Amino acid sequence: MPRARNPRPTAPSSASATSAAARWPRPAKVAFIGSHGIRKTSAALEFAATVQRAGRSAELSREVVRDNPLGINEGATGEAQLWVLVSQIRQELELARKADVLVTDRGVMDNYAYYLRACGGTDRYDVEGLVRAWSGTYDLVVRLLPDIELQPDGIRSTSDAFRDEVEAILDRVLPTVVAPERMVTLHASDVTSRYDWWSLLERLAESVGASIRPPTIWT
Repeated sequence: MPRARNPRPTAPSSASATSAAARWPRPAKVAFIGSHGIRKTSAALEFAATVQRAGRSAELSREVVRDNPLGINEGATGEAQLWVLVSQIRQELELARKADVLVTDRGVMDNYAYYLRACGGTDRYDVEGLVRAWSGTYDLVVRLLPDIELQPDGIRSTSDAFRDEVEAILDRVLPTVVAPERMVTLHASDVTSRYDWWSLLERLAESVGASIRPPTIWT
């Protein structure tokens, strides 16, 4: 008896195929910012995973400071922090159109705060205009506030005074470069497995005129 052939798969309807292939009206970008040791990386990873569960593609722009060949932490020079700021922008340029949503671990705003501190409070290389213009490219900026203790990781500083200095500069700079309607403020302690990242994604989607489907439950 001849073997039965496998039935030909049913082609998806044109409507579902169009929906599956549709991209957002334009790529969106969200930055998780703040000083160090406040769970920015964890938040960025969780949010990127939420984007993917919603059926959209996500790229992650990682923190570049750890690759800095000129030094980091309290002893970093203005040149070292300038390298970080420019490298952040370069990485975002490379990744921005590779996915529906680019999620960045840091942005130019917090890197600018580190730069100003390293330069003794002055804009030594006159980058404010660049920072101001680039800050406008983020559809949403999520600032995490440091309400948790610094944990040693062998790389970043554990000095509370250093972190407080950076936060004070951010307090002053952020209102001048990011519009209130694009800013979300969370505490570092909010970044847990129970946080509702879906509501944040809905806000991001609304800002670019996009639609999202209910999240997929991964098991």
